[in-house]
Amino acid sequence: MASPVLAESGFGQTVIYLCSHSPETGAMGLVLNRKLPYTELTELLRQLEITPNPPKRRFRLGMGGPVEPGRGFVLHSADWSEGEDDQEDEKKAETAKTEAAGGAPMAEVSASIEILKALAKGGGPEKAAMFLGHAAWAPGQLEEEILHGNAWFIAPATETLLFGTDQSRKWEQALLSIGLTPAALGQQVGEA
Repeated sequence: MASPVLAESGFGQTVIYLCSHSPETGAMGLVLNRKLPYTELTELLRQLEITPNPPKRRFRLGMGGPVEPGRGFVLHSADWSEGEDDQEDEKKAETAKTEAAGGAPMAEVSASIEILKALAKGGGPEKAAMFLGHAAWAPGQLEEEILHGNAWFIAPATETLLFGTDQSRKWEQALLSIGLTPAALGQQVGEA
């Protein structure tokens, strides 16, 4: 999650779920607590020609970050895979798994249209949220921002942070999960 160092940036008070990270390609994540300023779910499904519309099941839309804002990503619980809808090989290549502390996948990120079709029909994974765009860092950039720029705090992913609907409290909830409060951070800014 963003530290006060980023307060004046577009990432102020964001909570980002890190979807992938490698020394060779850098990092990619989804901002979990930013609403889309303009798009409604029914309008998005209409543009993508997905039926039924309105969908049998609603799911949250959010702004995943400033990179590729026209590209969609669905963050979802690991109880469903795209192979269940006969779209196995090429779609699984687009799916990134993230593991919880116990080694079992906590969430997956999919960039295919098949998951949106399944959700609109009332199926798909138990928990899901769609994000337009993502955040990205070049190789070594995120590590530099964490270690030397004091820009980010690291907290464990929880179902509430990933799938909870109260976006306005996610930053505070993430801070509390690592023993910090917004008030304490305000007192620490600028101290050596």
